[in-house]
Amino acid sequence: MNSYSYEKIIKKFDPNGVGKRGALFGLPFDEETSKVIVIPVPWDVTTSFHDGASLGPKKILEVSSQIDLFLMRMPDAWKLGVTMLPVSDEWISNNNEARKYAAQYIRFLEGEDVKLSPEEEKLILKNINALSANINDWVYQKSVNILNDGKVPVVLGGDHSSPYGLMKAVSQHVKEFGVLQIDAHADLRPAYQGFEHSHGSIMHNLLKLENVTTLVQVGVRDFCHQEYEVIENDPRIITFFDHVMAREQFEGKLWSGQVAEIVDCLPENIYITLDVDGLMHEYSPDTGTPVPGGLSYNQLLYLFDKIVESGKKIISFDLCEVSPGNNGWDAIVGSRLLYYLMSVTAATHKWIGFQ
Repeated sequence: MNSYSYEKIIKKFDPNGVGKRGALFGLPFDEETSKVIVIPVPWDVTTSFHDGASLGPKKILEVSSQIDLFLMRMPDAWKLGVTMLPVSDEWISNNNEARKYAAQYIRFLEGEDVKLSPEEEKLILKNINALSANINDWVYQKSVNILNDGKVPVVLGGDHSSPYGLMKAVSQHVKEFGVLQIDAHADLRPAYQGFEHSHGSIMHNLLKLENVTTLVQVGVRDFCHQEYEVIENDPRIITFFDHVMAREQFEGKLWSGQVAEIVDCLPENIYITLDVDGLMHEYSPDTGTPVPGGLSYNQLLYLFDKIVESGKKIISFDLCEVSPGNNGWDAIVGSRLLYYLMSVTAATHKWIGFQ
């Protein structure tokens, strides 16, 4: 980071004033003066219910300048230095074209009146798997470059397949780490629907990476028997099922106690993967695969706070499945989650204070 340019920005910027539209959170930082750099991934090709998450990064950027920057527990959060790389028009175009074929293929699998020859099936899968591999490689290289600069890369999806390249880069950069997954789904299906990098296969792919010691899942409430068997038989996976946590709360257990158990399961280095369908439906009504139940917004922030208080380090994170819909509410929630996650990540690195 150019410390001279950074200090000039800090002195000149008014955090109580009007944010710069078109800049992430209205902040005046660029790649040179930022410690956290967001990689937008406009990708939702394999979405199995409804699409729209590819629009998430642009919409979150658009609305992010509307949020107030002051956080009571992290008053200097705005000083962190954060920026977002440009949203790639090429990947938007690739996504939109590939999505048409993927949607057709999914309708064929679901038994709708869509006719595909065996050759057409194979060609669609081959092309989409190749494109998915390409975007993963693109995200991987961006992430490696940012990590090598001593900064924190963050992926803003897109569907939940979007952060695989970042996960791969982190796995090669950090000796050992655990993953905290906030999600309605287990995402442990191998090549779901034939897509090697399906949104429903991201955790299956993650567990193939080196240096991943632990996967702690929170809020999971929609999964198949095959995934349940994986959870039961892989000692690296610890799942806090949503219905179990709810029953415990009905019987008197406090969220604070449950959070203490979750944090205790995590190692010193933590990667957070946040699918917004892990939250209650009211916070992400337009997300691609909604499920009843889930965490409240404040429950989630409390969990993040407790990670900071534990002294453990958030080495990177992603935020996925924000689909803006018509009124932008999902993007408002997404932008606030992004800002808070950046802030607690910085606090665990001791870049900003935490009160």
